[in-house]
Amino acid sequence: MIRRMGLAAIAAVAMLAAGIATAQQGGPFAPRLFVNDKAITNYEFEQRVRFVRLLGNPPDIETVALQGLVDDRLRMAEAERLGVSASPEEIEAGMEEFAARANLGVEQFIAAIGQAGVAAETFRDFVEAGLTWRQVVRARFGPRAQVTEAEIDRALAITSPQSGAAGAQVLLAEIILRADTPRFRAEAEELAAELRSSIRSEADFAAAARRYSVSRSRDQGGRMGWLPLANLPRQVAGQVLTLGPGEVTAPVDLDNAIALFQLRAIRETGAARSPEAVAVEYARFLIPGGSLAEAMRVRGRVDTCDDLYGVAKGLPAERLSRETRPVAEVPDSVAMELAKLDEGEISYGLSTPQTAVVLMLCGRTPELGEGTLDRETVRRQLLNQRLGGYAESYLAELEADAIIREP
Repeated sequence: MIRRMGLAAIAAVAMLAAGIATAQQGGPFAPRLFVNDKAITNYEFEQRVRFVRLLGNPPDIETVALQGLVDDRLRMAEAERLGVSASPEEIEAGMEEFAARANLGVEQFIAAIGQAGVAAETFRDFVEAGLTWRQVVRARFGPRAQVTEAEIDRALAITSPQSGAAGAQVLLAEIILRADTPRFRAEAEELAAELRSSIRSEADFAAAARRYSVSRSRDQGGRMGWLPLANLPRQVAGQVLTLGPGEVTAPVDLDNAIALFQLRAIRETGAARSPEAVAVEYARFLIPGGSLAEAMRVRGRVDTCDDLYGVAKGLPAERLSRETRPVAEVPDSVAMELAKLDEGEISYGLSTPQTAVVLMLCGRTPELGEGTLDRETVRRQLLNQRLGGYAESYLAELEADAIIREP
């Protein structure tokens, strides 16, 4: 997820439209941006853009690259202040681990990125910043992030297909912030970080939802009904497992929105848990320029996904889509709406001012596997999720206090 940027950094990013060629004005080693008086050079920026492109070529790649460099400056400066560093051996091991994700050795990986103009030092600096920051976060928050045996028991009962334990449901509240343009995304990320650090109670969360959320639940203070935990997107469920009642997740990127979720309660249903879904089938019917009332009229005409074909008859093919995907591949914004639905139910939560959207759950394919989860694996997962939340807030605080300026 692209994190929020300080106002000075946002102003600098606005200058990126002219591309990398503009970055070279003033020479490759001229400063492009200062972070607390530590320069980010044109060369570093160009290198990071090339590296990020190789890693996945995300939208707004220049914004992603510059934000990553800003974050790394803040991470390394805080590590220096605390006297934390990664050893050469640790950095080398980190480079080996990273290269192994592409089934390559370090030398092979360096040769491959070198063909795209990325220097070995760029790769090394990237890995060093990540390793060092991990040590900083563990040193500062490790004692607070310890996972209890009861939390592991709960996670196993909820997530293990063969546990035979009672199913679990969660009572959540949501704040959904618009993030469908670069400007709205930057504003949403900044607001989400501010809200997460300031919310202290369910009343605070409800007031913020009524004021800022674009979800239909805003009128109820963001409150949602009981949901099976297994239906939630994995990144949301993973965070919820680490929360106590009243606590709030780190900001969650839901494609064109940034979300916060507050855990209000969790319960076991008392009945044997249904197997976890590994795939989900759903249909979307689009009404360009349509209103919520028009979308609701569609609901009155259908009972199953098959009925939508009758509604769409004679209309352009792109108005109706139906697909089956592994749960992990469902877009998070869609997955969050599907989590609220039973088979044959409809949501209008993806609608925008431009298009009304009728989303219908056709069915879920259950997991019937025989695997079991190791307690230490679960412990590490819960610990990493908890530390990840602390790290996001920590970095946001450092950025809020930083002076980020153009030359």
